Amino acid sequence: MRKRKIVNLFESRKGNLDARVRRDFVSNGIGIIPMRVTDYYEVINAYSVKGYETLDLGFVEVLNLAVSVMPEECPLVLNFVEDVLSDEERKTIIETIREYFAYQLGIVEKKVKRHLGRFVFMSVGLVAAAVLLWLSQGLDEVPREVFFILFWFFGDTLFDYLLLTGHELRDEKRLAGRLASIKVEFSKTFDNSEYTDKEVNELYSEIEKDVKQTLK
Repeated sequence: MRKRKIVNLFESRKGNLDARVRRDFVSNGIGIIPMRVTDYYEVINAYSVKGYETLDLGFVEVLNLAVSVMPEECPLVLNFVEDVLSDEERKTIIETIREYFAYQLGIVEKKVKRHLGRFVFMSVGLVAAAVLLWLSQGLDEVPREVFFILFWFFGDTLFDYLLLTGHELRDEKRLAGRLASIKVEFSKTFDNSEYTDKEVNELYSEIEKDVKQTLK
C-alpha cells in the first residue's frame, strides 16, 4: 500500500519547466545559453578544412537541446565561457555558427516549399475527387467506390499535411530561424548578469537588420 502511494506521488510531480528556464536562463527577455569550452574542436568539426569549417555534431545536438526549452519569444545569446581560444578562433566560430545555421534554415525553407506544393496538389485533388463523386451518383457502385477512395485519400493526406506535418515544419522553421539569428559572445566567467534595456534594444536591432538583409 505504501509503495502504491509513492508511485502516485511520482506521477503527480510537476516539472515547471517554463518557470525554471525563465528563472535560470532568461534575462530581461533574452534567452542565454552558457557553454564551457576548453578546446577549439569542441565547437568546430576536427575534420573541417580551413576556410570551409563546419560545426561539431555533438555541439549542434547540445545547442539544439538547449534552444528547444527556451521560450519562443526570446532572442538567443550563446555565451561561450572560455579562456583558451585565440581571437582568430573566436572569429571563425562566430562565422561558422552563422553560416551553418543559415544553411540549415535554407534546407528547412526548401522542405516548407515542397510541403506547400504537395498541399496545393492535395487540395486540388480533394476538390476534383469530390466533384467526380457528385457527378457519379448515377453510375454503378464500382466507379463510385474508386472516387470515394480517392476522396478520402486526398482528404486524409490533406488533414495530415495541414495539422500534423505542417505543424512540425512550422516548428522546425521557427527553430532554424532562431538559431540563424543567435548572437555569440565569449567570456571568462558566467555571472548571468542582467541585460539592460539598451542591450536588449541593440540585440533586437541586430536581428532585425539580419532578417531584412536575407529578405533582399
